[in-house]
Amino acid sequence: MTPLLRADHLRFAWPGGRPLFNGLSLALGPGLTWVTGDDGCGKSTLLSLLAGALAPQAGRLWAAGHWADEDPVAYRRQVFWIDPQTEAHDALPAAGYLEGLSAHWPGLSEAALADLVDGFGLAEHLHKPLYMLSTGSRRKVWLTAALATGAPVTLIDQPFAALDAPSARFLADCLTEVAEHPSRAWVVADHAAPPDTPEGFILRLSGT
Repeated sequence: MTPLLRADHLRFAWPGGRPLFNGLSLALGPGLTWVTGDDGCGKSTLLSLLAGALAPQAGRLWAAGHWADEDPVAYRRQVFWIDPQTEAHDALPAAGYLEGLSAHWPGLSEAALADLVDGFGLAEHLHKPLYMLSTGSRRKVWLTAALATGAPVTLIDQPFAALDAPSARFLADCLTEVAEHPSRAWVVADHAAPPDTPEGFILRLSGT
């Protein structure tokens, strides 16, 4: 397996706290890897580190041919991630945010974007500024972006949070499909992986 994402000997601790990660190494190839564990074990923090949004105190990150410490801009072009809690795009209408993705992600699939907007039932909300959307609808916008961008590596945090049942079923089908992708890596953080997930595609964090 040729990895698309590597972390070598990562160390990270919040100020005044114990290390969440101390020497963590991983190599992830194409398909879907689940990062699982209880609240507080570091799932969201790990995704922020892998995204380049947080800097480790030690260790290196590599994605699709680029080291984060050597060329952070090129590294971040390989990895799609958005903080589900972000307010950075609040003033934009949902359609404006989605239409702007192609400037940063040339592999964006317009056909996939349209299918995802339909699948998540977002069409009636596209004209609204993001700050006016419910938590669930905002998350659907972020998920639509994540699933359509075509990034070599895509990170998704707690994908099912705040989703209605039809959207959760649609997302589960999407994740089943991307799990078979031959050339892209997906890293999804949640409390548990689906029951039929092979052990080799689960990274369990203990928080100890």
